[in-house]
Amino acid sequence: MLDAYREHVAERAAQNIPPVPLSPEQVAELVELIQAPPAGEESLLIELLTDRVPPGVDEAAYVKAGFLSSIATAETACALIDREQAVALLGNMLGGYNIGTLIGLLDDDEVGASAARELKQTILVFDAFHDVQQLAENGSKNAQSVLESWAAGEWFTDRLEVADSLKMVVFKVTGETNTDDLSPAPDAWSRPDIPLHALAMFKMARDGIEPDEPGTTGPLQLIKEIQSSGLPVAFVGDVVGTGSSRKSATNSVLWYFGDDTPGIPNKRAGGVCIGGKVAPIFYNTMEDAGALVFEAPVDHLRMGDVIEIRPYEGVILSESGDVVSEFALRSDVLLDEVRAGGRINLIIGRGLTTKARQALGLEESELFRKPTSPKASTKGYTLAQKMVGRACGVEGIRPGTYCEPQMTTVGSQDTTGPMTRDELQDLACLGFSADLTMQSFCHTAAYPKPVDINTQHTLPDFITTRGGISLRPGDGIIHSWLNRMLLPAAVGLSCSSSPMKRSSSAFVAFAAATRSARRTCRNRC
Repeated sequence: MLDAYREHVAERAAQNIPPVPLSPEQVAELVELIQAPPAGEESLLIELLTDRVPPGVDEAAYVKAGFLSSIATAETACALIDREQAVALLGNMLGGYNIGTLIGLLDDDEVGASAARELKQTILVFDAFHDVQQLAENGSKNAQSVLESWAAGEWFTDRLEVADSLKMVVFKVTGETNTDDLSPAPDAWSRPDIPLHALAMFKMARDGIEPDEPGTTGPLQLIKEIQSSGLPVAFVGDVVGTGSSRKSATNSVLWYFGDDTPGIPNKRAGGVCIGGKVAPIFYNTMEDAGALVFEAPVDHLRMGDVIEIRPYEGVILSESGDVVSEFALRSDVLLDEVRAGGRINLIIGRGLTTKARQALGLEESELFRKPTSPKASTKGYTLAQKMVGRACGVEGIRPGTYCEPQMTTVGSQDTTGPMTRDELQDLACLGFSADLTMQSFCHTAAYPKPVDINTQHTLPDFITTRGGISLRPGDGIIHSWLNRMLLPAAVGLSCSSSPMKRSSSAFVAFAAATRSARRTCRNRC
């Protein structure tokens, strides 16, 4: 297994990308090796288990969680991993298969405090919240400390705030950057493999950017040259993110200019994106990834410029200290989103804090920034505003209002289905909450590539085991099906070009499909 893995690492290194995450079969072999380690391979084995297994509810994560749980509960003894280490590794899996074990260990004399420490930083607990609450009510001190931590929002306050000053170097793209520049349609087959797909970003020559291999590989040498300053890189463009909405476009940008996420292989988050104009849905997907994204005049920003961004003051300074641009964030809530690691994390975590405070009889938390409401109006509502309002239990929703509609229907198509699956696995989704969640295979039915055939064989099981419905290749187009199935005046979501297609908020797709008590979107009617 190790020989084959090293060969794969070398093949990917030749492409300047990391190896793919470990498969369930590889993790099963890895577990056997850890229990009887070859001499000299001990550190590699632990590194692979720690950093190269997807978190959440991936099948490989299931194998990892089962092994670590057996160690943490003292069912299995392992020379390389003790109980404390096993609990720490479980805590780094974000949510899903690790949660039951951590909760079950809260009253363990040896590792109970460690299990509590890990749960305090975990927000993807969903229905398991009630198990912690029940233990606390039954007198468990560790469970009580977890509830109190969630209520205090320590999962949030333990993260660094957005700095007053960010010194960065500019990667500037002039003119309009559409999502096909960042995630070309002919390369859709590679979108779930983020590092591989990112090779195609800007693969066609444009003003100031020459690809390494025109039509195949983007400007890797130019990117490395910009990164060589040692400063974080700000992605800057005149107009950014127009065209089809693609989560893969965000993934590509952040692969080069984002930050590594501990415990999540081959995926990055955070980063800074500045546009003279930023397309709304691209803005939303960057928000969800924890990026500091905003609109500002960029005429005086050039490729390779060193700048200082002052988010709270709304100014960008040159290296000499001159003001070269001024801006205002769309909402101060963005600063909380960045601190939380993304809008999705903020919404889920904020909801967890609210539930914990209610369980403890505490008032609403003042920890988080609140969105501003639009000015009151006596005008009537459009049909769309009435539909969203009905889903929120009110008469109508004004543009710019933060709201949480009940989503009844979610549709997904096949070229982005694997990405949707990855996102839902990261969010520890074990069951859909929407009344109807439907997966189609309308884009790859006629002329499937080998990777498409694999998707057609594996994705249906993922959908149906979570309570969704999977169509078959040739059954038709997702939009047509949703037109038939969506109830009149109800709110639904069609994930046609990304997990967030046609949603006013990227979170709708995920909140509608995960076991979260509330479904959220920001209405931009």
